[in-house]
Amino acid sequence: MTEVKKDDIVKILHTYPLCRKCDMSDEMKQEAMELCITAAEKYADNYENVSRMIKETMDKKFGASWHTVVGEGYGFEITYQLKHLLYMYCAGNLAICIWKSA
Repeated sequence: MTEVKKDDIVKILHTYPLCRKCDMSDEMKQEAMELCITAAEKYADNYENVSRMIKETMDKKFGASWHTVVGEGYGFEITYQLKHLLYMYCAGNLAICIWKSA
């Protein structure tokens, strides 16, 4: 019997997209979640490119001043425009937060 060390175990929170907080309209939420999943799959090893793709696409579709944070293990407190926030987990431990500010 092999012994498993704690360091060898990697916790994966989710294997599917999970929306933690969202106050967007249903249509905007669906588009934003699909965009986040696509960006995370396309640039799986580069969070900066994931963030850039999401921000630029959201700016084009829904007007300027969108912000994006992509990463693992972070906390946040933000001020945002009502009906323009999405916080989700995508592809394991990857968390994505997008919001619009005036």
